[in-house]
Amino acid sequence: MEVAKQEFTRSGTNASLDDIVREAGVGAGTLYRHFPTREALIEAVYRTEVEKLAAAEKKFSETMRPIEALRAWMLLFVDYIATKQIIAPALNTLVGGPSKLYEGSRGHIQEAIDALVKRAIKNGDIRKDLDPFDLLRALIGVSNVASSPDWQQSARRLVDILITGSRPAK
Repeated sequence: MEVAKQEFTRSGTNASLDDIVREAGVGAGTLYRHFPTREALIEAVYRTEVEKLAAAEKKFSETMRPIEALRAWMLLFVDYIATKQIIAPALNTLVGGPSKLYEGSRGHIQEAIDALVKRAIKNGDIRKDLDPFDLLRALIGVSNVASSPDWQQSARRLVDILITGSRPAK
């Protein structure tokens, strides 16, 4: 999945499946047995990214202070948005559209940010009146600066601004 993500990021959704197979060190049969179409592979990459976000919430919460865990997850979300923007046109061509795929991912993402924000509020790192969904909306807005080549660096700086603005007033 990581090799496919990298190739799609580098070359777009029309990346060579032969290059993906070669870079991953697997045979073409292995790729097509698991992903019979390009769309199936793209959908799997998207699902993997959502699963990484959900798993990261738990990992970060176990290994980092609440505010650091929230920041790390928000930065990972910026990477997720980058991947989603690249593969979204292909996801939109799926039979029936991507709505079911997006619908399932929305819940996982919402649960993750809810848990991180609640933990940071409990620790006193974040203001008590912060709605996790508002922070997620702001983060999505930050990621909408994707029109310039250096948008990810800008989005990372904006994550720090969001964190600073979310701190309790003194």
